[in-house]
Amino acid sequence: MTLLYLLDMIGTAAFAASGAWAGVRREMDLLGVLVLGMVTAIGGGTLRDILLGDIPPFCLQDETYLWVSVVVSLLVFFFPTALERFKSPLLTLDAIGLGTFVVIGTGKALSFELGPFGAILMGLMTATAGGVVRDVLSNRVPLILQREIYASACLAGGGLMVVLVKTPLPHNLTVVLGATAVITLRLLAIAKNWSLPRAR
Repeated sequence: MTLLYLLDMIGTAAFAASGAWAGVRREMDLLGVLVLGMVTAIGGGTLRDILLGDIPPFCLQDETYLWVSVVVSLLVFFFPTALERFKSPLLTLDAIGLGTFVVIGTGKALSFELGPFGAILMGLMTATAGGVVRDVLSNRVPLILQREIYASACLAGGGLMVVLVKTPLPHNLTVVLGATAVITLRLLAIAKNWSLPRAR
């Protein structure tokens, strides 16, 4: 098991927890909570693979992603109060997942020979599309359309990776630097309450 795969699983679990928690807060039944958990965890990567023509999508090639999403969603459904005690760690794990999903999506797009703009968008989609579907299904304004530094952190990390792959740096280092940029920006935004400006 590679470090990137391990981080991918951690991110999948964190995203599944956030999706399932949204379902619990909206008083959905078990199926609703499972759907939101799975969509949040694997929706972005699945949409990316469909657009890239990589069929079947990653989660059907490796069903571990599905099992992790289901198990975490069930835990959140049956033990919702326990999630409150892990709110801060979950935010950190969510940031790690965000950075990991960005570099995986960007790297996969580059391997399919997409241009820089397309690769950055694929990284953004991998990290955020599942959350957008989660928010729409739970009748909320999507997080990436609000003031939080979320999608913008993904764009920064994906952009950095696209630039670094053109340099002599080893591929693994470019991946680490891209993911670190996303994680750092996201965690700083949470800690310091950073946000993007709104139109006056």
